[in-house]
Amino acid sequence: MTAHNRPLSPHLQVYRPQWSSVLSIVHRLTGIALSLGLILLVWWIAAAASGAPRFATVQYFIGSFLGRLVLFGWTWALFYHLANGIRHLAWDVGWGFALKDAERSAWLVVAASVVLTFVAWFAGYAAMGGS
Repeated sequence: MTAHNRPLSPHLQVYRPQWSSVLSIVHRLTGIALSLGLILLVWWIAAAASGAPRFATVQYFIGSFLGRLVLFGWTWALFYHLANGIRHLAWDVGWGFALKDAERSAWLVVAASVVLTFVAWFAGYAAMGGS
């Protein structure tokens, strides 16, 4: 490889993805997803204030397969962002920087986000009487 066609600095193809980098990228993406999910929340609140016909439209969307899929993904993003934020708080006080600890906490963040998402959805399902 000649000097003319080499990258000027190391790029993504040089590095193997590591847990910390993957979780960092996903943390940023879930932050964006949470921000976009607020649009749905604002739509729902505005529709509730606008009257029954508009509220029924929003409720119809939220009750559809696509709406529930969006809410499920938003719920997972919320719990992932929360769990990874707690992990970062632990790092802020100096805990968990050892390589083994960082990998263990990464797995814990992923597992906690999945478990908390399903617990929240099953609890909501049970609270609505299983309908």
